[in-house]
Amino acid sequence: MNLEFVEALRELERERGISFEILLHGMEEALASAWKSTTHEELDEDLEDARAQVDAETGDISMFVRRFDEDGNLIEEREVEVSDDFLGRIAAQTAKQVILQKIRDAEREMTYEEFAGREGDVVTGIVQQDSHRYTLLDLGKVEALLPVQEQVPSEPYRHGERLKAYIVEVRKGTKGPQIIVSRTHPNLLRALFDLEVPEVREGVVEIKAVAREPGHRSKVAVASNEPGVDPVGACVGTKGARVRQVVGELKGEKIDVVEWSDELERFVANALAPAKVNRVVIDEDSGTALAIVPDYQLSLAIGKEGQNARLAARLTGYRIDIKSETQAAEEAAAPPAPVATTEPSEPEEKPKAEEVAEVPEDVPDTPEEAVADQVEEVAEAEVAEAEAEAEPGSEEAEAEAGEQPESPEDREAEPVAGEAEER
Repeated sequence: MNLEFVEALRELERERGISFEILLHGMEEALASAWKSTTHEELDEDLEDARAQVDAETGDISMFVRRFDEDGNLIEEREVEVSDDFLGRIAAQTAKQVILQKIRDAEREMTYEEFAGREGDVVTGIVQQDSHRYTLLDLGKVEALLPVQEQVPSEPYRHGERLKAYIVEVRKGTKGPQIIVSRTHPNLLRALFDLEVPEVREGVVEIKAVAREPGHRSKVAVASNEPGVDPVGACVGTKGARVRQVVGELKGEKIDVVEWSDELERFVANALAPAKVNRVVIDEDSGTALAIVPDYQLSLAIGKEGQNARLAARLTGYRIDIKSETQAAEEAAAPPAPVATTEPSEPEEKPKAEEVAEVPEDVPDTPEEAVADQVEEVAEAEVAEAEAEAEPGSEEAEAEAGEQPESPEDREAEPVAGEAEER
């Protein structure tokens, strides 16, 4: 080691921001370890250790052997001679390894310190890798991890695509800092409006609440801290230019910007936009709000699959019941339901045995009994028909008798019968 080596360490301190003392201390530890590995047979590993010292002015190297007692207390330290081969070849290799390692460690630490204070910020990265478990975003100095649970299912992430994400957490890992980012966090919406709307960034307009269903729809409640400033108009921008930038960054997610109000009734009505609300009734004890809307606005107020009402409830913190004017009028006109009493009622009179045993005539038979009855009725009808045909005085029998030709015996019997009458 020499003076040039010391100057090189000083230059690294200026260029990379790595402390000279840290580099020098790292060199001393590495040189001591290298000397022990080459001369280990000269040391008692249980009681002796080596210590290297590098002069901060000249770069000269000194090596010391320290001896400890059984309790670990230092009892002796002596300087030992170091060979020229070690001071040349081995010291140079050790110095190179130490410097590279210290540079990597210092850069990782600096990167961690840079991002550790940026939790809650929005960063722009380039998609490097996409898998079923995570997506990597290149932030320049470091890569950020976008886990699958922080991804919007409807968003495709293509290699080389620029993407904004919200920093959720910064962890210190063995291979450097781990930066966890999100595309679903509600504060991503806040941060994007902060980037696109100067009034929000300056504090003139304040974002009071955010309710979001990532990839589908969001609601943002804003208020003005200065009179004469329209908070909704400031966030929407001329012809919707500002909110359109946020929608584009979220890949088409619909955003409703509504005005926040201290009056809860008005705030609930605003939160149900774009639907028009006639009136709102608040029940603070139960934490519910009843919104009455025109009949033709009912489906719009509820939204597809209840999405509009659900987001409005999240935005206001109240459970919202939505009814049309017709439904509210019908419920108001309906008589009140009878109030149940807690008095015990008298036991009903037990039916008499005769009444219990009596079976009404019109009680339907079982399927088997009904079929048997039908068969019996058909048989009785056939018998009755046969008897009617066989009866002499019946009209059918007389008709059949009139149609049959008279026999000779009948013609001979008639005069006889007449003569008998004359006698």
